[in-house]
Amino acid sequence: MAAYFKKIQRFLHELRVELKKVNWPSRRELTVFTGIVIAVILVVGSFFWVLDTGFTAALKLILR
Repeated sequence: MAAYFKKIQRFLHELRVELKKVNWPSRRELTVFTGIVIAVILVVGSFFWVLDTGFTAALKLILR
């Protein structure tokens, strides 16, 4: 049982060391990157919505 807790302790220590190495973005960078992600999601979503609407309309015309 003691070996189990020792492994957990070592893991948490290594995790802390690795997280200190991370180059965290500034608040400004985070805001800009989040805006870019949201914009891309909206553009891609709109593209697929237009495709879906067009294919649905074409299929309705074919099946009439």
